Amino acid sequence: MNKRIAVILSGCGVFDGSEIYESVITLLRLDQNGAEYQCFAPDIPQHHVINHVTGEEMPESRSVLVEAARLARGNIRDLAECQAADYDALIIPGGFGAAKNLSDFALTGADMTVQADVLKTVQAFAEAKKPVGLICITPAMAGKLFGAGVRCTIGNDGETAEVIRVTGAEHVDCPVHDIVVDEDNKLVTTPAYMLAGSISEAATGINRLVDKVLEMA
Repeated sequence: MNKRIAVILSGCGVFDGSEIYESVITLLRLDQNGAEYQCFAPDIPQHHVINHVTGEEMPESRSVLVEAARLARGNIRDLAECQAADYDALIIPGGFGAAKNLSDFALTGADMTVQADVLKTVQAFAEAKKPVGLICITPAMAGKLFGAGVRCTIGNDGETAEVIRVTGAEHVDCPVHDIVVDEDNKLVTTPAYMLAGSISEAATGINRLVDKVLEMA
């Protein structure tokens, strides 16, 4: 029986949602491994909308769920409906949406609050001893999701790593092609575009993360 993986998206676009390359690489690797996946996103407004040509904020409002549906080719469900019992593992790609929509890390740092459906879902997988993969900036939430002492990585950015330590997590420096595995918490993390200079570099770590999550599932 194929393994079933839940994937949480945070919109569509690196500056205000899910990082598109990271999301596609994740889904592609799952498919290449014969796994089934279901994409989810919280049904909430985006923190803001960024013009990805100019980098400037736009005076409009968009839905995280509706925007994430672009990445999922419309096959997406409200995160509030996700049940850990229905899946073998969970993966969250990166992008600033993780720090703006799935949490407010970009605004409040170590004092962040994780969006209620995200917190509930990840903790349900953790309590069920099912593996979780966090990519790029999403490991910044690890301390809030798993509690003090959880091991994770966002690469080697000292300032961000220190903020993560303040949340109670243990940050481990890691190159772009590698992963950090916390066996006790069944958490796998990789830097991806926190370090990657190309889509190929991002793929090296993401593929290893997906493979490890499936191995642990």
